[in-house]
Amino acid sequence: MECAGTESLTLRMPSAEDGPAISRLIASSPPLDTNSAYCNLLQCTDFRETCVVAERDGEALGWISAYRPPATPDRLFVWQVAVHSAARGEGLALKMLEALIARPAAADATMLTTTITEDNQASWGLFEAFARRNGATLTRAPRFEQDAHFAGAHATEWEARIFPLPTFRTETETHS
Repeated sequence: MECAGTESLTLRMPSAEDGPAISRLIASSPPLDTNSAYCNLLQCTDFRETCVVAERDGEALGWISAYRPPATPDRLFVWQVAVHSAARGEGLALKMLEALIARPAAADATMLTTTITEDNQASWGLFEAFARRNGATLTRAPRFEQDAHFAGAHATEWEARIFPLPTFRTETETHS
């Protein structure tokens, strides 16, 4: 798949029709955990205002799933970030994060959180760059531990907290 295309990159909210492409993108993006197709469909519909699809020439090149945790509504939790191998190195993940925090659904969020395994250097690099770009602080602490929460079957997930988020954000979703 060629990444460069005749059409510009579009960052938009997903729809149910994006579900299969999102499932394929996640499956082709180790070390991400795959979700059920149904989970991805729910993200594309029920959580669409806090999810981002990046596409070029009709091909899904990027995906962010996120939501506002009910117990901590001042936060925006980023569940997964996936970028197609053909689009890596273009800064696409950072563009998607910026588009996400510019949405009305994220307008009053003061903190972005996510969980990352310690060895996922690409994700740490992304969120560190996002924090720097926004003049924010990134802290980290274990959230779900390998033995206590995953019965040894999964590496510890470290929670990254990025705060404060910029207070003035404008909608950047469309074409770039």
